[in-house]
Amino acid sequence: MSEYVVVVTGALAGIGRATATAFARDGASVVVSGRRDEEGEALAAELQGLGGRAEYIRADVSIEDDVRSLVYGTVKIFGKLDAAVNNAGYTGSAGLLTTQTGETYDTVFNTNVRGLLFCLKHELRVMIDQGHGSIVNLSSTFGERGSRGAGLYVASKHAVNGFTRSAALEVATEGIRVNAVAPGPVATGGLDNFTGGEQANRALVAGVPMGRLGHVDEIADVVKFLTSEQARFITGQIVGVNGGKTAL
Repeated sequence: MSEYVVVVTGALAGIGRATATAFARDGASVVVSGRRDEEGEALAAELQGLGGRAEYIRADVSIEDDVRSLVYGTVKIFGKLDAAVNNAGYTGSAGLLTTQTGETYDTVFNTNVRGLLFCLKHELRVMIDQGHGSIVNLSSTFGERGSRGAGLYVASKHAVNGFTRSAALEVATEGIRVNAVAPGPVATGGLDNFTGGEQANRALVAGVPMGRLGHVDEIADVVKFLTSEQARFITGQIVGVNGGKTAL
């Protein structure tokens, strides 16, 4: 089997780290990116210990030059880009819209929306040239509904869904698929930072029919599936992984 090359943004913790690890365990060559160099190099070494090739490339996705260097750096090292997982994201701080400012807007949208635009732009250019590829964006159940006190994050994830569907249509005949995974509440440090911790998380669990938070590996498994040949006729879809939350 030829080498399978994957880029994962926001790979140093949570869902991104679990996804990079899942690909590495399957023998893929994985490029992980983030903004903490020491942690990134350590993660790449850890992934190499699983038997595959791995590299860390520093990238702040809100900076187009960083994204360009990430994507074309991957191609320079490995010769191609089979799949990209656009996981980098920022929840911001909980708060009503009447409390938000231009600065709080920028902290969320610069990563979640501007950053995704730059990632899609350069990933798609490479994939169009090579005639194949699969992209998975990380959305949220909030990409399809509202939430009191999380308006900026909600709006940014609606944008993720819009980018996903539009990009999929633009490249549907190019051998490229674009989908999104939309997790419900998942046990991560990012969730704790946004909600304030255990008590608020219990309230979230009450809204999940399966009665628990998701696990990062459960999200990673679906991401990996969507990039696989088993999902070759799936594109432009927002795939919920939420314990039944959106069935309510």
